[in-house]
Amino acid sequence: MRLSDFDYELPGELIAQHPTERRGASRLLHLPSTGGPRDRVFLDLPELLQPEDLLVFNNTRVMPARLFGHKATGGRVEILIERVPAPDLALAHVRASKSPKTGTTIKVGEWTLRVAGRHGDLFELELEGEGNIHALMTAEGHVPLPPYIRRADVQSDQERYQTVYAKRPGAVAAPTAGLHFDQSMLETLDAMGVRRTEVTLHVGAGTFQPVRVEDLDQHRMHSEWLEVSEAVCREVAATRERGGRVVAVGTTSVRSLETAAEQGGLQPYQGDTRLFIRPGYRFRVVDMLLTNFHLPRSTLLMLVAAFAGHERLMAAYRHAVEKRYRFFSYGDAMLLERATDEA
Repeated sequence: MRLSDFDYELPGELIAQHPTERRGASRLLHLPSTGGPRDRVFLDLPELLQPEDLLVFNNTRVMPARLFGHKATGGRVEILIERVPAPDLALAHVRASKSPKTGTTIKVGEWTLRVAGRHGDLFELELEGEGNIHALMTAEGHVPLPPYIRRADVQSDQERYQTVYAKRPGAVAAPTAGLHFDQSMLETLDAMGVRRTEVTLHVGAGTFQPVRVEDLDQHRMHSEWLEVSEAVCREVAATRERGGRVVAVGTTSVRSLETAAEQGGLQPYQGDTRLFIRPGYRFRVVDMLLTNFHLPRSTLLMLVAAFAGHERLMAAYRHAVEKRYRFFSYGDAMLLERATDEA
């Protein structure tokens, strides 16, 4: 398949600029394994799950990774920290009228960062003086809202652009399927007997990068760090034994589980992944997927199309546009059952 196979028309007003008034108040488009889409609400989720099922959440925590500063010359700089490999070191995207050269400094509030070098598209920034990168982000950082949310971050984003179960800092974008869950929904599912477990995948800014080649064989997937523990592997095995389904909450949970199963059976895994899931991929672990709507021509849309079937998925997106669903990070959700065919 080619890039143009994953395009669709989306009116700009359907891109959600703010979250719903409360978590769980969104709509839910249910796409069964056969047949067409069904309009539901997220609070219906327990009706669509079974006590034997296992929900797999991504427990990454979004860092306040967007910083604003200035060079010694006075020029304004915007920094998006991608990774923190050491307490005083960050790998970051840097936007400025002219790219800063190695050895120059950037002031962010009372803090000073020195450009130590480049790693591809990322700048290596060393923090001078006392403190550490996480303290800098806590003091000066902003919520790194996605580029299609065309407003500055506000105080409420610090809570709403974060899942209620977020634990491990490291992401620059939220695993947005999880934003719909509140504590009440988790307790309801617990009471049903639905099991849950957690992986970690630190979502990078590459998740928003457009695919620039028509021939998908030429696309180089961005890298993201993940961890799938032995405990997760045991939970998946127990789910299989009791006849339950593995339900991934978000495409990041899918990438985590499927990366950990690339060598055959699901095994503990820690490290980077460049797994590119597109139609033709054979899923090894995931049976159902809860996700938000994704950008046209994006690798995430390709992943979902691989899972649900390309024609059925694109038809469901056209239905969602017609029914005025809210799209992207702060938008509505989809519950997809793995396709049995392309019907």
